[in-house]
Amino acid sequence: MENKNELTTPKSLRLHIGIFGRTNVGKSTLTNYISGQDTSIVSSVAGTTTDSVYKSMELLPIGPVTLIDTAGTDDKSVLSRERTGRTEKIFDSADIAVIVTEPNVWTEYENKIIENLNKKNTPFCIVINNFKKENLSEDFKEKISKYEFLETELLKENLYRENFINELKKIFIRIIPEEILNQKPLTCGIIKNFQTVVMVVPLDLGAPKGRLILPQVQMIRSVLDINAVAIVVKDTELKKCLNNLKNKPDIVICDSQVVKKVLDIIPEDIPFTTFSIIFSANKADIKTMLDGIEAIKNLKPENKILIAEACSHHASKDDIGRVKIPKMLSKYLGFDVKFDVSSGSDYPKNLKQYSLIIHCGGCMINKKQMISRMNYAAENNIPITNYGMVISFVNNTLERVTEIYKNNKTPAD
Repeated sequence: MENKNELTTPKSLRLHIGIFGRTNVGKSTLTNYISGQDTSIVSSVAGTTTDSVYKSMELLPIGPVTLIDTAGTDDKSVLSRERTGRTEKIFDSADIAVIVTEPNVWTEYENKIIENLNKKNTPFCIVINNFKKENLSEDFKEKISKYEFLETELLKENLYRENFINELKKIFIRIIPEEILNQKPLTCGIIKNFQTVVMVVPLDLGAPKGRLILPQVQMIRSVLDINAVAIVVKDTELKKCLNNLKNKPDIVICDSQVVKKVLDIIPEDIPFTTFSIIFSANKADIKTMLDGIEAIKNLKPENKILIAEACSHHASKDDIGRVKIPKMLSKYLGFDVKFDVSSGSDYPKNLKQYSLIIHCGGCMINKKQMISRMNYAAENNIPITNYGMVISFVNNTLERVTEIYKNNKTPAD
């Protein structure tokens, strides 16, 4: 039976484990071996995995993880460029990696994988798929001796499988970076244990029917995890909520779209920020995002702005990224600029054409991928900021919503 966490933990909060190697070395077999399911198609035909396959599972004692079975880096098929291109993108999101290889075979492709992982500061280990029980040569041992590695017979099952997976998990625990293994919660630095938090959640056309959007859900859970009190209210009921409270809340958090309305209601002495600002501080680099705001002041009519969505969704007629922010910016600037939209994990190939990137909150991607996207912007000298900061800036409220991070008024325990 699948663990409930496997179905409910967002992918952005899971440890991403990239599985790399040449074609037909056993990457898909390893993925199935770890998950205990036929997640990936296994075949003796080289290049069976044509695109990255994702499998979310609970890997105790590590917790929720996402296994990513990639296409072979030495793919020579007609679609090889497309396949290897997609594999290379996994380097941006993998928190740790496994390189699968055959015994006594070490080529330029393994070296290239390590080169790419080192560029991203991604820890890795090696799994030698030795199902033919070949003796490892001294030359091969020398080449892998500097790395964590395991030799295995992936075609064996039952007890051998459990022994192998237990040893592999021990390696994972050793190589997982501390900041990933013990990620800071969203509440870190702004909310103490047992405090009272009021979250203002508007239910407009962008709100999914029957539920809240992911950043709001994640914030509620993070507050509950530190035994703080979460009060969730619509913007239309905020004033009544505050009047009914015996004591002032310790902090108010709102959706960026109603930041000006909320500021007209709450007293100045109550710490205040937005969901988007919190995600910037937790998942990205809040200083870089704030610096990106400065680019707005220098925009000209001939400039182009990229609206970067990290997920794919059906846009509503009042979509925040595609509709509201362009309207707000055009009104603030007094002229129109051109906006392009990119959805999913891909940036446009020519980033240099843009004068500014306005990114979503990144609730659907992990921290590694968010930082990679920011690094791509930096490499192309493109300033980057996010939805919430832009909305607060044009409403002249940015100083207020980021003040709590500058002054650190309520440090977490």
